[in-house]
Amino acid sequence: MEISSRVFVVSILLLFLASGSFSIDNFHQAFPIVEPDPGHTKLRLSREGLEAISRITNPIAAVAVIGPYRSGKSFLLNQLLSLSCYEGFGVGHMRDTKTKGIWVWGTPVEVDIDGVRTSVLYLDTEGFESVGKSNVYDDRIFALATVMSSVLIYNLPETIREADISRLSFAVELAEEFYGRVKGQDVAFEPAKLLWLIQRDFLQGKSVQEMVDEALKHVPNTDGDKNIDQVNQIRDSLAVMGENSTAFSLPQPHLMRTKLCDLKDDDLEPLYVKRREKLKEVVTSIIRPKIVQGKALTGKEFVSFLEQILEALNKGEIPSTGSLVDFFNKGILERCLKLYGERIGKLGLPMPEQSLQDAHERFREEAMKAFDDQHFGRNHAKKSAMQLDEEINEAYKNVIMANQYQSSRLCEQLYTRCEDKMDQLQVLRLPSMAKFNAGFLQCNQSFERECVGPSKASYEQRMVKMMGKSRSLFIKEYNQRLFNWLVAFSLVMVVVGRFIIKFILLEMAAWILFIFLETYTRMFWSAESLYYNPVWHFIVATWETLVYSPILDLD
Repeated sequence: MEISSRVFVVSILLLFLASGSFSIDNFHQAFPIVEPDPGHTKLRLSREGLEAISRITNPIAAVAVIGPYRSGKSFLLNQLLSLSCYEGFGVGHMRDTKTKGIWVWGTPVEVDIDGVRTSVLYLDTEGFESVGKSNVYDDRIFALATVMSSVLIYNLPETIREADISRLSFAVELAEEFYGRVKGQDVAFEPAKLLWLIQRDFLQGKSVQEMVDEALKHVPNTDGDKNIDQVNQIRDSLAVMGENSTAFSLPQPHLMRTKLCDLKDDDLEPLYVKRREKLKEVVTSIIRPKIVQGKALTGKEFVSFLEQILEALNKGEIPSTGSLVDFFNKGILERCLKLYGERIGKLGLPMPEQSLQDAHERFREEAMKAFDDQHFGRNHAKKSAMQLDEEINEAYKNVIMANQYQSSRLCEQLYTRCEDKMDQLQVLRLPSMAKFNAGFLQCNQSFERECVGPSKASYEQRMVKMMGKSRSLFIKEYNQRLFNWLVAFSLVMVVVGRFIIKFILLEMAAWILFIFLETYTRMFWSAESLYYNPVWHFIVATWETLVYSPILDLD
């Protein structure tokens, strides 16, 4: 019974810890935020560290220390945080690297920056060039630290090697992509301030800045070595970044390096202690809140930013600035594509092809200009611009198809309406050429005015054929129907004149018309020749006047 109760208590405690309900004291330790995957080539997030960061509500600034393994990065961070080795970041004395991935100190240092209360995070990174890791993994660690931090401390023992300069290729490429934006505009993020930290007792009469400047001078390359050219290009770019970097020297704290964790400040070299305090001041003076797209990040926003950056850096076999540029431009690209969609979506379809093409070019230019004004990066942004152009063209193809469909649908409706109208005119009870012509003209004009778009040409050909057939058929039957109608009309008038109104003159006139149509015309003219006789034209004109006018339609 006692064992069961203990198991229950332990279970409750584990659930409590798993829920993330830590007290503030629990954060007074180092937490992993990024860890290596099993293959030690890519990185993955650690929820412990992310929770430690997420709770911060102030703007965040981050100080990251990078450098070769076994170069004293963890010890340096503990010194900056005024922590001992036993309470701060773990310090290893073995030949393998102690820190894996990237770790954060759970309790940020609160400082005022330009009147804004800011939480400063200190990040420890896994050292370069340790055994059992790939260069790609080191590149990912360096890239992530570069993007995350506000101050990047490049911790180098003794001197600056060619490999140390080559390692900065990502930072240089990042700077070339994201620096130099028009002042006053939001930037994707402000790259870290680079602080060269040389841990060396003697500088041989040179200042540390002179030592850095000398290391960044061009190396003669008479043999045309591509590697030397590449490093020289990095040197040139680092020289341009000069205003965004600084150099600092720090002597060795003590000759007995393996005993450092057991030594107090009084036991350390006085010059080291003095320079260490000066280094704290330098870091504080250059640090700024992490700005992403014009906004200082709080804890949760910093974690979200980290998640997206890590996803971008893990894409492909090698981390690239291009993947970061694509990430930052993704939202802008979507907004510009949406702008184009909204503009072209307001067009009333169908419309003439040339008008649609002109509108497309105008809206495309507007969207591309918006992207050009807002995009991040220089060289790699061309890929995003090309992608935007391709997606705009794909969207335009859909608009073209919609315009064709709407044009065909509208023109078919107009064609069908005219066809029905022509059929109605063919069966007029009182045949009238004037009424047919009026209907014919009205149909033609409405079709010409209302049928627009790419289908108009084909439907115009169909209309010409249909209207031509209708006119020929009407004319062919018009004279015969009119002749028969007049014969019937004369007989009706004979009956009316004799039996209804008993008016002899009407009856006689009706008989004369009947005799003329049935007897006289058959004796002297053929049925077809009648239609060309002036007398017949007079009869037709009189008929048309009586039957149809814009004011009166007897039909």
